Amino acid sequence: MNEFAGNQLPIEIIYLVASALFILSLKWMSSPTSARHGVWAGELGMLLAIAGTLLHHGIVDYKWIAIALVLGTIIGVPLGRVQMTAVPQRTALSHAFGALCVTLVGTAEFYLRTPEISRFMMAVLSMEVILGSLTFTGSLMAAGKLQEILPQRPLTYKGQNFVNFLLLVIAVALAVYLVLHPEARQLYPFMLVIALAFGVLLVIPIGGADMPTVISLLNAYAGLSAAAMGFVLNNKLLIVAGALDGSSGLILSV
Repeated sequence: MNEFAGNQLPIEIIYLVASALFILSLKWMSSPTSARHGVWAGELGMLLAIAGTLLHHGIVDYKWIAIALVLGTIIGVPLGRVQMTAVPQRTALSHAFGALCVTLVGTAEFYLRTPEISRFMMAVLSMEVILGSLTFTGSLMAAGKLQEILPQRPLTYKGQNFVNFLLLVIAVALAVYLVLHPEARQLYPFMLVIALAFGVLLVIPIGGADMPTVISLLNAYAGLSAAAMGFVLNNKLLIVAGALDGSSGLILSV
């Protein structure tokens, strides 16, 4: 046990330094004179976070990680070269990819841990998946509207608010039932699909001019879902980074 704790200590130190860099990054980016330092701090913090994760004892096969790194690079390099006018939709796509990751991890953890999962962990996992799912589809809708792939005008229909509210209630009700009865695994796909649909219906009635505010709100959702994933995976860095992301997105929205 002591040997295991000793092996984990360097990773925890790396995560601590990365967390501090993320906090400093937000602080420095609040001023034009120190914004460049803020970007560098954020990049270094993310590099340390990735390095610390690659050293984790839970990794048994680096093959899929290598494939993911190559795929992420292929997608990320073109996204990083977009025009400044296209940054909002690029940001929305980044939120979508992050939210998809959270949703997939949550789904994998659900099927790995149930039915033995604790009620607290099931509640956190449900929050992770619902927020991640609606953020994924909502961010895709926002990016589509900004890129004019989808109509920028609000798309409305009769009883829209009621339908949205009903979907949210059903998703939460399914989550509560799964918390109480985690063995009812057949209900999980329904919760997932409803959350995905809710993300679409949440964004389509909002016009293109208001998409920056929507993206900020979705950023908050993505941060909260990442923090929840941190609890599920027992990863302190994810909790810190998700909380920072969620709070900053909420502040930008209001």
